[in-house]
Amino acid sequence: MIKIFDLIGRLLISGIFLLSGFNKIVNYNGTVGWMESFGIPGFLLIPAIILEILAPILIIIGYQTKIAAGALSLFCIATAFIFHNDFSEQMQLIAFMKNLALAGGLLFLSVNGAKGYCLDKK
Repeated sequence: MIKIFDLIGRLLISGIFLLSGFNKIVNYNGTVGWMESFGIPGFLLIPAIILEILAPILIIIGYQTKIAAGALSLFCIATAFIFHNDFSEQMQLIAFMKNLALAGGLLFLSVNGAKGYCLDKK
């Protein structure tokens, strides 16, 4: 049962990043404009997309899980502080806390790794 729950957990925590990465591809120019409005160079969108698509896939298949989860955790913390720091808006505060919560879950995965149905154990 632990192996199944571990896989389900990895799928659930990875889904949001896959969706976000694909949305950034579909709305590339809009996302570049949004990032630049925060003073972040638009060329950084490409590594963000790669991270948001590659790391979740690695987490789902359980390959280099600790590294992928650690990288996504740092990404969540950075995006929380860069893009969601206007606490006068309740939605920004919620987005900030969501990113920190995701970072916490990913840190847990980074420390413990995948437990079952993964390539790390092979």
